[in-house]
Amino acid sequence: MIQTRNRQRSGFTLVEIMAVIIIIGLLAAIGAVNFLGQTDKARVTTTKANLKMLHNAVAQFKMDTGRYPSEEEGLTVLVEAPTDVTGYQPGGYLNSTALPKDAWGYEFVYIAYPESGKPYVIVSYGGDGEEGGEGYDADLYSTDAE
Repeated sequence: MIQTRNRQRSGFTLVEIMAVIIIIGLLAAIGAVNFLGQTDKARVTTTKANLKMLHNAVAQFKMDTGRYPSEEEGLTVLVEAPTDVTGYQPGGYLNSTALPKDAWGYEFVYIAYPESGKPYVIVSYGGDGEEGGEGYDADLYSTDAE
């Protein structure tokens, strides 16, 4: 009598391993796309909040000193008292001793009496750091901040 042994295979086949790797790769790609989209939205939201804060600080500077900063002085008057003003708030107009940057790491630009007819505007040039642009590279203005 001949005995036949049934061997049971243990482990995974190459096809099964490849299927799992492909599924994990697809899930990672979907997650990365969603994460990167949220990061850009968060940068815009953070920059708009900083624009509003700086805009209000310049308005407070005007109320205390009777004038707006010149373009030459720019936003530095919010952290360093100019020599020609009285009524400057002790400690400056920001909670820090340095000017904030936008969420992309670029400096905000202060423009006195822009074409809009407003007394001033503070601008972030968006993700590309250059004037103009679309999408996340679009310019953000303190007068538009919600």
